[in-house]
Amino acid sequence: MGRFNVSIVVPVFNEEEQAANLISRLILLQDYVKDIILVDGGSTDRTVELLSKQFTLISSAKGRANQMNAGAKHASGTWLVFVHADTQFTSRHLNHLIEQATQSQWGRFDVQLDARGMSFRIIEWFINIRSRLTSIATGDQCIFVRKALFDRLGGYADIPLMEDVDFSKRAKRLAKPACLNIKVITSARRWLTHGVFKTVVLMWKLRLLFWLGVEPEKLAKLYR
Repeated sequence: MGRFNVSIVVPVFNEEEQAANLISRLILLQDYVKDIILVDGGSTDRTVELLSKQFTLISSAKGRANQMNAGAKHASGTWLVFVHADTQFTSRHLNHLIEQATQSQWGRFDVQLDARGMSFRIIEWFINIRSRLTSIATGDQCIFVRKALFDRLGGYADIPLMEDVDFSKRAKRLAKPACLNIKVITSARRWLTHGVFKTVVLMWKLRLLFWLGVEPEKLAKLYR
């Protein structure tokens, strides 16, 4: 596998505890992509110190949308892949992107939660099938997009929550997404911390309110 014309953008904020795991995963991708850009949103721990030793790390205003937009401006690849710090993205995913999505303009991967139990398998299934039916992707699914399309859309909207849903709604008007069935593994910590039922209800409530036009600032307060 050679080097792909891909830039990986990772927004980070207070990631000291998982910095070692993040570094070990991203190091394995360095030889296969144009660049890996980490964007810090004002961490108050040792995130910047630890990650800047290994990768290009820039700073931006806090907020995932701001951070991903800042990273995209520094990217040199034809493709942008946005990866959350707690999501496991590997060279296998890169291969599938290049092999299966080269005729597309944007897309996402299926998602798998890193927790055991039937309830988590059901949650994954609903996330993935909903995404296929609606052409809406979430950040945990590692959204990828041609930089030309990303720039044409003006990047992510400057909102504190639902930036991924908003982006998907605008992107799908121009191109159908590639829904890759290879799974990226992401953290289930929110479900484990706050409870599966409570978290599922909250997520559906937030999506409904966003669809009804409630301001993302108000939704962000509910999410926190």
